[in-house]
Amino acid sequence: MSKSLARVTAALEAAGLPGRPVEMAAETRTAAEAAAAAGCALDQIVKSILFQGSSGRLYLFLTAGGNRVDSAAASALAGEPLGRADGTTVRSVTGFAIGGVAPLGHLTPSPVWMDPRLFDFTTVWAAAGTPRHIFPADPQALCVASGAQRAAFCVAG
Repeated sequence: MSKSLARVTAALEAAGLPGRPVEMAAETRTAAEAAAAAGCALDQIVKSILFQGSSGRLYLFLTAGGNRVDSAAASALAGEPLGRADGTTVRSVTGFAIGGVAPLGHLTPSPVWMDPRLFDFTTVWAAAGTPRHIFPADPQALCVASGAQRAAFCVAG
């Protein structure tokens, strides 16, 4: 088991979330790939999108698979101008490579916001630290476990 997958599994257990990572036959780097692998709707996929503030701090936005982060709304929540975080920064701060960033189990915690669209489902699926592993979760439990705040910051895909 990779260090990333082990960290996510441990975070799920520590949070008392019952879902465990599942290895998929195909990659799950994109929301569309993950939805196809899980056999669920695109919006049931939790995208973990990281933005970097002008201060250098990272901010995590948990977004429904079919939605996009509105940069102005995200910047307003963060309280500073945001830009997309590069892959090297994402890996060094979270411990995950882009395409496998989980909503919890990061090396360094960041402020987290969660797309209200995800609460329309009883189960959502999120990356589990690798490009082939995802896990199911109740969105409310995932919100609590990740320390997220529910906020409107998206535009439809």
